[in-house]
Amino acid sequence: MVLDEKVRAGSDHSGEMAPGSRAGAQTISAMVLGVGAFAYSTAQILRESGARVSTYLTRDYAHHAPSLAGDTFHREQFPSPCPLIRERKIDVVIPMSIDWAQAPWTDELLELGVPIFSPTREAMKIERERDFARSLCHDFKIPFPRALVARNRLEAEQILEQHRLPFVLKNPLCSPTSPIHTILCETLEDTRSWLRHVDYAEGVFLQEYLGRAEAGHIALVSGGEIYSLVTNQEYKRAFHNNMGIVAGAPLGGLVEQDAGDQYGLARELLHPLLPWFREVNYHGPIQVTAVQHQGQWHVIEYNIRVGVTSGAMILRMLANPAAVLLRTAQDRKLDIRFAERRNFGCSVTLAGYGYPYVQIKGPPLPVEVTAPFDCDVWWNEVAPDGDALVTTGHRIADVIGIAASLDEAIAKAYSNIRRIRSLGSYYRTDIGRSLWPPGRP
Repeated sequence: MVLDEKVRAGSDHSGEMAPGSRAGAQTISAMVLGVGAFAYSTAQILRESGARVSTYLTRDYAHHAPSLAGDTFHREQFPSPCPLIRERKIDVVIPMSIDWAQAPWTDELLELGVPIFSPTREAMKIERERDFARSLCHDFKIPFPRALVARNRLEAEQILEQHRLPFVLKNPLCSPTSPIHTILCETLEDTRSWLRHVDYAEGVFLQEYLGRAEAGHIALVSGGEIYSLVTNQEYKRAFHNNMGIVAGAPLGGLVEQDAGDQYGLARELLHPLLPWFREVNYHGPIQVTAVQHQGQWHVIEYNIRVGVTSGAMILRMLANPAAVLLRTAQDRKLDIRFAERRNFGCSVTLAGYGYPYVQIKGPPLPVEVTAPFDCDVWWNEVAPDGDALVTTGHRIADVIGIAASLDEAIAKAYSNIRRIRSLGSYYRTDIGRSLWPPGRP
């Protein structure tokens, strides 16, 4: 895909041209920051749309998959991506996580002025700081569960005595390396037990538990406007029928094309924030996750990404993904167009030996493919071993079906995930049978 020079210069009228078209057009050059299936899927879909892509590997695992989509650069060899961005004349940088904002090269990247598909600086606080999101919702009269911050166990237990409720325990600051990852307590005693064991290095954020009727909505904010994309569901618990612990990353997900916001999540939980979005020059993706409680949606959290299970599905649904990402990063008005018959997406994760208990590690195990795939399969923690693949971690692949109907999308994903075998691996067999439609527990 090639964009007219007017788009790259910031015109409010996008144009697409076929590869090899007349002089005056230029191919988008994109750099993804990340690893694994999330980076691989983003880079590959943009590559298929005609962009030149590369990936700067931000962590020390899951390096093989992104290399299948284009050039990759290890942070050990390249301590900063900034020289690469200059040298390769990158048009847009696409982070897969918020951890880029804590890197030693963050200020240098921002000073380059290269468009970034992410909000920056003050705007990042809506995800980064849990209590900031709570305060923001309070200011704009958006429903948010009762939430408090404790500096240590003593303060946390005092809060529990004052508010005898079940709480979800989170780290006050959101980061992939947070001392506390989400602990979902469904009773008062669950909460009391966990408060004896969490790491209080950064304190603890206690958010009232409101039940399981959870859903999300993903939109883009650009040019001072909000553009709804999809309503989504993430299957965060480890096992069938929503049993087990909340895993480090979801075990599956659904998305439904929803530019019209049919469930009201954007109208109730995103649009009231429009004055703040404009004040902080927010441009980039925004995901709200909410729980329906007593007939009303309550914000659980905001994320400034398209989501580890949803991103690849959204990009596949868009008719012009590279143009949309670039123009969002440029803070321009958007022309959102969806591909025909791509109304629903279903993602199912093949989890490897020991997951979700990541302390349990197995040897590199063979990954066998028993038949050709007919949908997207995004490899994650795998590496080549001769002509075959072996596991290198706990999450093997994300298998994604896209279709005109939800049932078709689910059937396609499950038909293909059954074509992969690795010892000790598993996947949830109930994606779409619970937690959908939005508001269903």
